[in-house]
Amino acid sequence: MNYIAQIIVIIEIYIMLGISLNLVGGYSGILTLCTAAFYGLGAYICAIMAINYNTNFAINVVITCVSTGIIAFMVGNQGKRMCDEHFLFLTVAFQIIISCIFKNWIALTKGPMGITGIPNIYIFGLNFDSSFDFVLLAGIFCGFSFWVCMWIVNSPFGRILKTIREDEVFALAGGKNVGNYKVIVFVVGSLIASVAGALYAHYITFIDPSSFTVMESIFILSIVIIGGAGSLWGPVVGAVVLVSLPEILRFVGMPSSVAANLRQIIYGALLVVFMMWRPQGLLGQYSFQKLSTKE
Repeated sequence: MNYIAQIIVIIEIYIMLGISLNLVGGYSGILTLCTAAFYGLGAYICAIMAINYNTNFAINVVITCVSTGIIAFMVGNQGKRMCDEHFLFLTVAFQIIISCIFKNWIALTKGPMGITGIPNIYIFGLNFDSSFDFVLLAGIFCGFSFWVCMWIVNSPFGRILKTIREDEVFALAGGKNVGNYKVIVFVVGSLIASVAGALYAHYITFIDPSSFTVMESIFILSIVIIGGAGSLWGPVVGAVVLVSLPEILRFVGMPSSVAANLRQIIYGALLVVFMMWRPQGLLGQYSFQKLSTKE
């Protein structure tokens, strides 16, 4: 049962990451590859605060959100006037820069050795020191993230985002400040990813740069593509499918070294299959292929 609880926690964290990217890419049509950077920033900031200053998790999450929000605003503000392809390159560059900082700022991040001994979450008099406790805590954050996404999507702001996704020129002609809308949704998505990172750090109690690379951003993108971009439930389905997949391989008696390589092959094959024959994913209403056809 503890093993199942661990899998559920990881699924909940990846649902949050999928929701963050789905807001930006699925509903706004802005393809990014830096979700893992904000995921990592949330994990490192929260871990450093907890270890070096012994501050409460609630305070750490607030500091994490403020810090990542400022960084996301600076990145989004730089890219709001760029075309989609150039903004994608900007996010890849940002992801690489953050990964290099995690690896090389040894005095702060401990470099490749990672940060160990991250304490359990203690908040409101409750000590979340077991997987079952964390299922509840992560579920609360996951549910709140889902509610935020649903509220945004069903609001006038969300309708403008969909208009930008479908026809940015039409949105501009309607007098909408498209750049500002892009920046706002990019910041909101980054905040959700950073909170997911904070939960991950405290749950695993160890973080290192290998968990927050470009490949991780691609994996999160896979969750959105396979689950369905532009769908509230798409990231949920995508996270369940892709996180459960390697666990299923464990039960067929396959050596771990082979299973790890096969997992990457399966992820790649699924991406190719869905992009060719079902680009809108299992539940999605929007295809990322539209990015390449925008004028």
